[in-house]
Amino acid sequence: MKNMAQYIDHTLLKITASENEYLQLFEEAKAHNFFSVCVPPCYVSLAVKALNQSCVKITSVVGFPSGLSTTQSKWQEAQQLIQLGADEIDMVTNLSWVKSNQWLKIQNEISDIKKLLGNRTLKVIVESSLLTKDEILNICLLLIPSGADFIKTSTGFNGPGAQIEDVRYMKEILKSSHVKIKASGGIKTQKKAQDFILAGADRLGTSSSLKIISPKDIHETATSTDY
Repeated sequence: MKNMAQYIDHTLLKITASENEYLQLFEEAKAHNFFSVCVPPCYVSLAVKALNQSCVKITSVVGFPSGLSTTQSKWQEAQQLIQLGADEIDMVTNLSWVKSNQWLKIQNEISDIKKLLGNRTLKVIVESSLLTKDEILNICLLLIPSGADFIKTSTGFNGPGAQIEDVRYMKEILKSSHVKIKASGGIKTQKKAQDFILAGADRLGTSSSLKIISPKDIHETATSTDY
């Protein structure tokens, strides 16, 4: 297992977070060498300035948190985030389309966004805790030809969040493909983070990053949802 910090997208998506809280997030990311920060679109420019000359990547979100935006809206949002300097995009898929078995619509939307991003990383958020096994299977299988880089379990705003059994199931389906897994939603302890990695997660999204990498030395007061 590599350095735990390099699994983590250090996340702050709380709607009441202040600019100073984001600046603190960026300083923490640099100090602990997290893989990326995950922030709302309105803070990407600030992240670019704060993380200049660091190795920390910048992740932002599209269609967040419902996924019910039009494909054109998601495409335009992703395009703007690229222009602002985002390295990675976490896009919420349309769960109404999932529940309606509109698999071609979902695949086309993901493909359109990935073509726009090119070499930048696209993670597709599927809210796996709200899906059946068959729905998870279908999404995993369509992600492969769509070009998506990751499947991501959750936004942290809908349902119970990441589940170990779902990550294991995704890993079994995707083990021979290029698609990786990001576990997100409710990952608050080092033990839980390790369990998700051992189950097959290649990346973790969490706002409890400091607690995870140094549980004995850092006391973190929970003031927000852990994404």
